[in-house]
Parts: sequence; C-alpha cells; structure tokens
Amino acid sequence: MNTAWTSLMTRASSPDLAGNTGIGPYNYVPSRDVCIAFVALFGISTLFHIVQAIRFRMWWLFPTAVFCGVFELVGWSARLYSSGHPRALIPFEIQISATITGPTPLIAANFVILEYVIKTLGPRYSRLSPKMYTILFCSSDAISLTIQGVGGAVAAIAAGNGKNPTTGGTIMLAGIIMQMVAITLFVIFSSEFLLRYAYDQPLKSPADDMERHQAIAYKLGMDPRMKISLYAMGFSTTCLFIRAIYRTVELTDGWNGRIISTQLYFNVLDGGMVALAIFTLNVFHPGFLLLPIQRRFYPLDAASSYGKA
Repeated sequence: MNTAWTSLMTRASSPDLAGNTGIGPYNYVPSRDVCIAFVALFGISTLFHIVQAIRFRMWWLFPTAVFCGVFELVGWSARLYSSGHPRALIPFEIQISATITGPTPLIAANFVILEYVIKTLGPRYSRLSPKMYTILFCSSDAISLTIQGVGGAVAAIAAGNGKNPTTGGTIMLAGIIMQMVAITLFVIFSSEFLLRYAYDQPLKSPADDMERHQAIAYKLGMDPRMKISLYAMGFSTTCLFIRAIYRTVELTDGWNGRIISTQLYFNVLDGGMVALAIFTLNVFHPGFLLLPIQRRFYPLDAASSYGKA
C-alpha cells in the first residue's frame, strides 16, 4: 500500500502539539458542536437564498448561492456524522468533495453582481462589456469547479479503495489555483472600473440615451445602496480569497501535513470564511440594494433582466 495512504489511515492516536488526536483519516475527531453550528448556519442561509431568489426572480442565485449552500450542508453533515464515527471513510470522502467544490459557485454570484453594477453605473467606464465579464469569469469558475470536482472524486475513490489520494489532491489544487487566478483578475478588472468611475475617466463617450442618462446621474453622486453593495461584494470576495489561499496551502502541504490535520484551521479558514461570504449575500442582497437602483434605468424589464443573468 502506498506510503501516503498508509500514513493517512494509520496515524498515531496520541495527541500532538496542535491538540489533534490522530484518530481516523482526519487526524482529529471533528467537533460535534462546531459541525452542528455550521449545518444550522448553512441550512438557514440556503433557505433564505431560495426565498430571496424566488422573491426577486433572481434565478441565477440557484446555481450559485443555493448550490454552494447545499454542498456546504452536505459536507458539514458528513463531518457531523464523523464526529461520532471518526474512522468511517465514506463521510470523510463526502466532505472532501463537498467542501472543496461548494464555495466555487458562490464566487460566480459576485461575477454576476459585477455585471449589473457596470450596467447601472455605466459600461463606458468598463474595459469589457458587462455581459462579457459574466461570460468570462463564470466560464472560468465552471472549469475550476469541474477540475475540483474531478479531483475530489478521484481522491475519494482512491481513499475508498485504500489507494493514494495524492493524485486527486493535485487535481483539486490545480482547480483551486485556477480559482485564485480568476478572483485576482476579477479584482483587477472591477477595481479598474471603479477607479475610472470614481475619477470620471470613461473609456468612451456616451453611446446612447441610457449612457447619457447615466452620465447625468454621475453628477448626483453614487447611491448609498450601491456603495453598500460594493463594500459587501468586496468583503465577500476577500473571504473567499482567504479560503482559496488556505486550501492551496493545505493541499500543497499534503495529506499528511500539519495544516490538513489541524481542525481549527479548517473551521475558521474554510467553514468560517464561506459562512461569512454566503451570509453577506443574504444580508446585503442585490434584490434589496441593486434592483431598486436598476429600475431607474431599466423601468420595464429590470426584474426579468436580473432573473435571466
């Protein structure tokens, strides 16, 4: 049997300096209280996202925020089961796949929101068309999700068959790195747009009545709801980027590393960051903040255009 998997399955049961017990494939026993808390949090958030998506007819929230919430529920439910059965492999395999892929669609929600921010503030400040941002970034997000899903499946299958899960971990790492690159480019492009807007440095002159209307609205200042929405998007993106960095370091450190074997890191830097990001979208929802602003520019089809994004 491969050394990596042998080590994963036969870790010593004596505590180490990090307070881990060495019991089972986690190298610790998942905290029951923490798992219950995250199951409850993700359950509440997911339910609210479903209601909000229907209320505001924002159907794109189902393959993004709701998808994330469901996968996090599955992953943390598996960890909850592991808290009572720490040596069971199936829940360990489930949480590997679910928690590695779950947050990826949530990032796509920010990509879609950026499209509507650009549409509302003025496409003439943007290097790309609003729709192009969604197409490019959501496509890269889908590819990243696929890679992470394949990697998680390969690792889980290998684990279930008593083989080395390192190959699956390497594939997941590639997906996470691609995700980090996409987030970085997203921040660069969105920052350029916002800076151009702040200093009124458009890339082109108003092309139609809509853009002329936006140019006049610019002189009145940015709507406070738009500012709140931008701050929320920035906070959410930061949380998800921190989580991506943690996952990258974790997978680079290896299946036998200290990082993957320390429960506190996972609870705070994975579960905690994703929970903050998904609840941020609940509280500072685009239906509350952006939809009323967009209706000033798209009075007839605001709701339907949002729903189709």
